[in-house]
Amino acid sequence: MIALITGKLAQKQPNSVIIDAGGVGYELTVPLSTFYDLGDEGAVVSLRVHTHVREDALQLYGFRTEREKRLFLLLLGVSGIGPKLAITVLSGLSAEELIEALRQSNLARLVGIPGVGKKTAERMIVELKDKAAALTTPEIEDRVRSGIVANAGDAMREDLVSALINLGYQKSMAEKAVGAIIKDNPEANFTTVLKLALRKLAI
Repeated sequence: MIALITGKLAQKQPNSVIIDAGGVGYELTVPLSTFYDLGDEGAVVSLRVHTHVREDALQLYGFRTEREKRLFLLLLGVSGIGPKLAITVLSGLSAEELIEALRQSNLARLVGIPGVGKKTAERMIVELKDKAAALTTPEIEDRVRSGIVANAGDAMREDLVSALINLGYQKSMAEKAVGAIIKDNPEANFTTVLKLALRKLAI
């Protein structure tokens, strides 16, 4: 089982590289994140490797970092995701972006990756959200928390505007009033903002 290859970069193209290690050329499929991180042809590189054995072929997949390789293996554990799609996912988002999207349950960002449909994205979130936490960093977690707060704030804002429209106010007036109240009272809950918005609109 090949786990690491160090040698001269003999050939480099998106999603595929050839490394000359001891006179033997190893062809590895790589995500774009690894491709862009490699030097020019002739440079000495070291890639973590996953050896994928099939009945008709033995394929090598290379990664610049251990985190990329671990994410690749996690993706392979999701029903419906094979090596090719796993590489596509890691090419569509960096390791940090993928971890953040999984931790935030950001379905739209995952579906934006070519080849990833809604059902596959949903399975990725359900099966990998908690597992991705083991690969996170304090910076990613800070962004995750900020994103969750922002999403919650957007949802409350929409509900408040909807409530005011149902009470007979025009949408533009409702949005302006809610926006002003939330800006001045960022910690206020739904009921408080609604009361203040009604008071503002009554002036």
